[in-house]
Amino acid sequence: MARRARRLSRQLCLAMMMVSCGWPLLANAEDTLIWLLRDLPPLTIFEGPQKGQGALDELLPMLKERLPEYRHQILHVNRARGTQMLREPSFTCDPSLLWTPERASYVVFSAQAFVVVSNGVMIRRSKEAAMAAYIVDGQFDLQAFLEAHNARLGAIAERSYGPAIDERLKHAAPHRLALHYGNDALGSLLQMQRLGRLEAVLGYWTEIRYHAQQQGIDPQDLVFFPIKGSAPYQRTYIGCSDTAQGRQAIERINAVLRDIPQGQVQQSYASWLDPVMRERYLSDNPSFFQEAPAP
Repeated sequence: MARRARRLSRQLCLAMMMVSCGWPLLANAEDTLIWLLRDLPPLTIFEGPQKGQGALDELLPMLKERLPEYRHQILHVNRARGTQMLREPSFTCDPSLLWTPERASYVVFSAQAFVVVSNGVMIRRSKEAAMAAYIVDGQFDLQAFLEAHNARLGAIAERSYGPAIDERLKHAAPHRLALHYGNDALGSLLQMQRLGRLEAVLGYWTEIRYHAQQQGIDPQDLVFFPIKGSAPYQRTYIGCSDTAQGRQAIERINAVLRDIPQGQVQQSYASWLDPVMRERYLSDNPSFFQEAPAP
């Protein structure tokens, strides 16, 4: 009871602050903002002993607390369902989107919300010598790999890996790609790779490490490479359906993002990185929010 009273008091104070700062409480008290969450360990963790301990699991309550004019509903979806709902005239937002030209046609994006280590390619350590032709100065030549006659790359269907990588996948021969649609798509791809049915897996290193451990695969048996020509980090955004409600919500979200203690969220994400990558990420961290480009 005391906790609820404190929470109501905080919400009232926030509402008074918004009015005093010139923010009109335009949202109807009945407006329900639906947050679309996908199972993206270690950003969002739906099940297991670390349930709710992902980096975005920490960010979302901060957003909800600072947006008291809305009712908040969490909806667990897969990528296909999330995309469908964002395309509909609904009041839905996704807190972990990459910007792409296609999405910009039906989603209104916030300012930068988060920064993650970019997608890369993972191979099994035992196959590193056989894959040496595609490894140049510690980076993976994805284009050359996709043009090879005997190569197969595992990827999650309907996921965006960023505009540049998406474009390469779009023009790759279908038999070069193993696209998985299942709920445990990445875990299935890792098992396919272990069985020799594909040579490489595309994804975030933190997510691959997490799922490898869930599948009983030692991460030490895997090697991760950044993709040749790609930036080391990817900026993520909060995206809402491009409706009047969604555009108004993004204005509010942009305002509260400036007040959220980003260091706490970044530290939570960094804890999932391997030691070398963690040190580099935290060292680069201060520059993430300096002159962050608009999506």
